Amino acid sequence: MKKFLTAIVQLLQPHVPLSAEEIERTLELPPDPQMGDYGFPCFSLARHWKKAPAQIAAELAQRLQPTPLIPTIRPLGPYLNFFLHRPTVIQEVLEEISAQGAAYGQSKEGEGKTVIVEFSSPNIAKPFGVGHLRSTVIGHALHHIYQALGYQTIRINHLGDWGTQFGKLIVAYKTWGKEEVLQANPIRVLYDLYVRFHEEAEQNPALEDEARTWFKRLEDGDPEARRIWQWFNELSLKEFQRIYDRLGISFDYYTGESFYNTMLEDLVRRIQEAGLARYSEGALIVDLTPYNMPPLLLKKRDEATLYATRDLAAAEYRYRTFHFDKMLYVVGADQKLHFQQFFKVLELMGYDWVKRCVHVDFGLVKFNDEKMGTRRGNIIFLEEVLDKAVALAQSIIEEKNPHLEKKREVAEQVGIGAVIFADLSSRRTKDVQFQWERVLNFD
Repeated sequence: MKKFLTAIVQLLQPHVPLSAEEIERTLELPPDPQMGDYGFPCFSLARHWKKAPAQIAAELAQRLQPTPLIPTIRPLGPYLNFFLHRPTVIQEVLEEISAQGAAYGQSKEGEGKTVIVEFSSPNIAKPFGVGHLRSTVIGHALHHIYQALGYQTIRINHLGDWGTQFGKLIVAYKTWGKEEVLQANPIRVLYDLYVRFHEEAEQNPALEDEARTWFKRLEDGDPEARRIWQWFNELSLKEFQRIYDRLGISFDYYTGESFYNTMLEDLVRRIQEAGLARYSEGALIVDLTPYNMPPLLLKKRDEATLYATRDLAAAEYRYRTFHFDKMLYVVGADQKLHFQQFFKVLELMGYDWVKRCVHVDFGLVKFNDEKMGTRRGNIIFLEEVLDKAVALAQSIIEEKNPHLEKKREVAEQVGIGAVIFADLSSRRTKDVQFQWERVLNFD
């Protein structure tokens, strides 16, 4: 678009006390294309000419003569708006696309800069539900966008591989599980055990205490707890990788919450020494009431850590390791308060780089107006969605193009592409109602 910018600068320069560079730097894109293609704000001229910006815009519009490239010049309040010659713009853009091919739209603005994108991040030993698709495909798209802008992008899958839920799973497995059944269908069996634990715990609250005890044993390095936890991890990652392969998505690091476990004691000690933490009802907290937020818990009464503690350690480690220019957390909108608290504690710890951390939130996927969840057992497995989409694509191919080569491969690409498109075409920040007919709509 340099040709058009130069034409606008040449029109304005004889009439304003600004250099060509200053004029080009001042030009803005109007919020609505109906207002014009470029806008020149007249605020900086008001002091020089002792006139209202709107009056300056109107007077400049009278003086400037349209050109073949800029056929319309129109004042709107304090802005002077320029409309480009549409056929020439189209020709320029198409020629540029033709010349650049796949490189069109790419730039070097991020050269020498690093962006971390944390996305997907499913919980180990829980099924990959359709709700996980949102973080996965949004994060993957952001990775591609920043890469096209010249940034070094680092994709991190911050696996939920630590926490009290593992105490629950260990209790459930030791009480009701069988090794050969689990080996045959690990994720489904672990899911059923997790749901059963919550159902049984409603009648027998002592199970919750037993789960907390097992997680504390896991944190303390108990060999049996570690062995079962490691086994659950390996089985889950194998299943997740199958789904990622089908989606065409990969990661640079699978550093889950457990990776930061050895860093937590030092982190907590430093927060205490800085005078930021205190005990409240037996739990160690950072009091955030002065900032109109509830306290952030660092340790529970039994001294077990929480995922907020691990997020703090992860942020420190990532800055120390990668010196990122931006870090994106692609996590659902229901975690908005967590990120406000977490970022505030990093700020109180004196880290200026917290300003480079962004929570990229998104709406929930709901089914029959309810939030899906493994505890409630109302989850739709992503693999089931992918299989149905591929099967539908294959049936359409058999009906309309039965002699197509590589039918199965094409059906996989079209079916999975449709599922991804259905998700990305939704407004990111809005909740989404899961509807089979929408996801399987290839139109």
